Amino acid sequence: MSELYHNRILELAGGIPHVGRLPDAEGSVLKVSRVCGSTVNVDIKLDAAGERVTGIAVDPKACALGQAATSILAEHAIGATVAEIRAARDALRAMLKDGAPPPEGRFWELRHLEPVADYPPRHVSTLLAFEAAVAAIDAALAARAAA
Repeated sequence: MSELYHNRILELAGGIPHVGRLPDAEGSVLKVSRVCGSTVNVDIKLDAAGERVTGIAVDPKACALGQAATSILAEHAIGATVAEIRAARDALRAMLKDGAPPPEGRFWELRHLEPVADYPPRHVSTLLAFEAAVAAIDAALAARAAA
């Protein structure tokens, strides 16, 4: 277990940027882990084209692993494309569930969560922030399409 909670994970968990709510969010999603009860709310704002994140706020109530993943998301989401966020979520899931290599690019620090792959009950909480971010993006895009 000590390999899961190494210093960098604890640093990330203790220094989450953009915590709170985004008053002018276009998409807002709360994801809950049924396994452990962790929750993460993600508020997203997109650029005029709907292709890039221009604002994010996160509200995690999660274990250190979920908080570390939330920290990585919140630190690097502003300026990221929608495709980058989706790709990071997919790469994180593949790393945890299929033994794929860690994500690269702006979300490269997700590599610190690679040992979580050996602990399947921890997968859901580790993925929660990225799942919420993708769902918030989808909600924002759906709201624009309906308008």
